[in-house]
Amino acid sequence: MTSAEHPHTHADEPGERRPTTVAGTGFHPHLPDRPHQEAPLAARLHHIRAGELDGDTAQTGGMRRFAGISGQTVGSETLWMGQTHVAPATSSGDHHHGDSETAIYVASGHPVFVFADDSSGEVEEVRLEAGPGDYIFVPPFVPHREENPDPHEEAVVVIARSTQEAIVVNLPNLLPLGRD
Repeated sequence: MTSAEHPHTHADEPGERRPTTVAGTGFHPHLPDRPHQEAPLAARLHHIRAGELDGDTAQTGGMRRFAGISGQTVGSETLWMGQTHVAPATSSGDHHHGDSETAIYVASGHPVFVFADDSSGEVEEVRLEAGPGDYIFVPPFVPHREENPDPHEEAVVVIARSTQEAIVVNLPNLLPLGRD
């Protein structure tokens, strides 16, 4: 019998067959199939459509955050992921994200990420100009803000954080904590 005649095999080379998983036969062949039932949150995939993002999350003036993946939306335990939108010609307030690491992917627009670098002993405002496809990493507790200097185009970024909810601590300025 060829692999075409046997639905549970796949030929890599002539004469060689290896088992494959077929929809409906169970992903783990060593485990018995179970009848379909509603799985607990941690045992199934979750699909959050673009129009279903949750705006009920921590906010900073001048921008709007939307949660896609969070403890509240899908039961995640160590991850938060969502979007931030900054309107044209707008700057967010200064803030940091507590003990959360933040990874940012620029989806559209040309946002500028601003922070105060005091690593040389002198405080210097640093501006990172970004564009679509760029990534930014924000370490825990680093005060920063997002700016969108474009007068016509909204800036949209995708954010992933190492905490299940969006920690946001709004600040009066960019100076590192204890330096104001």
